[in-house]
Amino acid sequence: MTKISRRQTLGLMGATAVSTLGMPSIGRAANKVKLTIASSHPTVVPWVGTMQKHVVPETNKRLEAMGSDVRVTWTESYGGALYKFDKTLEAVEQGLTDIGWVGTLWEESKMPLQNVTYYAPFVSDDMPTMLKVMNEMHAEMANLNGAWGRQKQIYLGASGIETYHVISKEPINSIADLKGKKFAAAGTVGTWLKNTGAAAVNQGLPGFYNVIKTGVVDGAVISNTGTFPFKLYEVAPHINRVSLGCQVTGAMTINARKWKRLPDDLKKVLTDLGNEYSKIHGGMLLGLADTFEGKMKEQGATVNQMSDEARAEWANALPDIAGDWRKFNGDKGLPAKEVMTLFLEKMKANGAKPLRDWSA
Repeated sequence: MTKISRRQTLGLMGATAVSTLGMPSIGRAANKVKLTIASSHPTVVPWVGTMQKHVVPETNKRLEAMGSDVRVTWTESYGGALYKFDKTLEAVEQGLTDIGWVGTLWEESKMPLQNVTYYAPFVSDDMPTMLKVMNEMHAEMANLNGAWGRQKQIYLGASGIETYHVISKEPINSIADLKGKKFAAAGTVGTWLKNTGAAAVNQGLPGFYNVIKTGVVDGAVISNTGTFPFKLYEVAPHINRVSLGCQVTGAMTINARKWKRLPDDLKKVLTDLGNEYSKIHGGMLLGLADTFEGKMKEQGATVNQMSDEARAEWANALPDIAGDWRKFNGDKGLPAKEVMTLFLEKMKANGAKPLRDWSA
């Protein structure tokens, strides 16, 4: 048996110590989770700003408060730096970002059930309640969550936009004023112009300013929180208060493969923050809508209030878009009728008074 001298032993111990110090701590490395969070829209809009100002900073705070040794290292990318408005679903699905805002209003073919609110306009201006209802529906209906699963992502919390109005170069006070005009409208928003004599031009919010300025369209169907940050009132100075209703625009989601690898502590925190994300930005939208309207008036915009009679005329002039949506998706084997019925029942139970009965 070969004997090892004391000097050799100390030398081996020193070498081992140096080797260990040069290696990353396995324990520490295992507790570090890298996550990318991104959006096609800038942080000036509440449904993205809440991701940056609440979800990101609160994650590690919550983990620390619960005694977890898990910590997240965030990479943030907003404003379309990674992908544009029409690629939000694919961006999360393909892992271009781990967590992202997904605009389902542009995903009618892949996410039809998530667009239920857009086929029932003039229902409610209560944004926080509508987002709460949508989160409840996702918890109760497997088909809603299943749609996200097919796109390889996990639903965290609904996103929305407060009630829509019409901005234009000339005032709009009735359906007659819409005739012959073209309006920028994101995705399914365009259905609200059917039978009005106006045409919809599909466009993402970041592109509204240019198409209005260059005369491609005469205005847009959009909310105040979309109009003010993007300075659309500069090219369409008439804010026509139609109150078409607030809408669920999509959700904050996370890539399913990434989700499976996350520690349970982090999953719980992100689940809680998903519900808070909906509640916080929903409340912000209502306050900002009024604030932004006032600022636009100060900067020269004119606000026109459409009469209740004119709004009712518009609502009743629309084709049965809810019925058509139910049949179209029902023929594909999707529970569109159940989704629409539950949505309207829950909204009415929370005080909504739809201008038209879309369940008829």
